Amino acid sequence: MALAFDTYGTGPPLVLLHGTGGQRGMWDPVVGTLAGERRVIALDLPGFAASAGEDFDATPSGYTSWLERWFAEQGLGRPHVAGNSMGGAIALELARRGTVASATALSPVGFGTAREVAFAQQSLRAARAIVKVTRPAIPAVTRSAVGRVALLSQIYAKPWRLSPDDAMAAVDAFVDGPAFEPALAGFADYRFRDGDELRGVPVTIAWGTRDWLLIPRQAQRARRLLPWARHVALNGCGHVPCHDDPEAVAAALLAGSRDG
Repeated sequence: MALAFDTYGTGPPLVLLHGTGGQRGMWDPVVGTLAGERRVIALDLPGFAASAGEDFDATPSGYTSWLERWFAEQGLGRPHVAGNSMGGAIALELARRGTVASATALSPVGFGTAREVAFAQQSLRAARAIVKVTRPAIPAVTRSAVGRVALLSQIYAKPWRLSPDDAMAAVDAFVDGPAFEPALAGFADYRFRDGDELRGVPVTIAWGTRDWLLIPRQAQRARRLLPWARHVALNGCGHVPCHDDPEAVAAALLAGSRDG
């Protein structure tokens, strides 16, 4: 099973999962801190970035089953897992199956209304279409903080904190991932339910208070559906929070993975 991933540190394994159109570099601001206590494995999910050529089923069940097989292939046993957005939903579904030691989900999909899901998916499609058309100009845009704000402010609360190289890596993954449309379709009808089925696994839900893609009121629904889980507000953070506040994100991931 070919999968691109980077490994850092030693200790209990913690696998990091990005969202739709993402790539493993989104975790770069936090891996150094995490690696002090964990064997951190940041991967490109099948169909994205350097794992773009992998064949798979781009649905919650498909990703979950694929990762279960990959965990076994890598000899990881029941690793801790953390994910953002689509990756957060996958982390929760892995917890439902009992195949992970803990699950931490950052702004996970699955807690929106039909209207909110349609808004998020239409926003992503529109942004991708615009970036495709304007792509020749994107390198120049990302070289300035003002340009990064204009380009990335729906996803990051503080996009000026990304370097030009980080911004280009995010753009390239967003535009080039062949699983972008299959994943949007595969998760369009996904709604998290039956939270008590996860009670055997420690769960943490963290949500950016400035998430303009999956708006923070979805965090309130997560609290109602998982009242026994740990819930964390990432103050001042956007949908992809690692660059916005690396210390707060790393603290949430370490706390979540100490419980299992």
